[in-house]
Amino acid sequence: MADVDTTPARTSDDWAVQTADTIERLVESVRSNTSDRLVSVARLVVFGLFAAILGTVGLVLGINALVRFMVSYVGSAWVTYYILGGLFTLAGLLLWRHAWKHPARDN
Repeated sequence: MADVDTTPARTSDDWAVQTADTIERLVESVRSNTSDRLVSVARLVVFGLFAAILGTVGLVLGINALVRFMVSYVGSAWVTYYILGGLFTLAGLLLWRHAWKHPARDN
């Protein structure tokens, strides 16, 4: 639980004002620990999804541009498909091998 400052804001003997100030500080503390953090998490999720969608679109357009570029210089679409298929397969196999590598243990 967050530390709540319960020291009176005023030094007067009016306990109603002191109680109201204490409740106000407590409510502010709870709000800052809950809803402000939820708003930050919601923003992170929204912007993260937006970045993922834009990244996926950029990746697809980049691969499309690469295929068109290679077809124009290689001359044959099939050769381009074989070259890129081989490169993507090798990259996938290397990533797959890296994913199953066990970390070295210090004994």
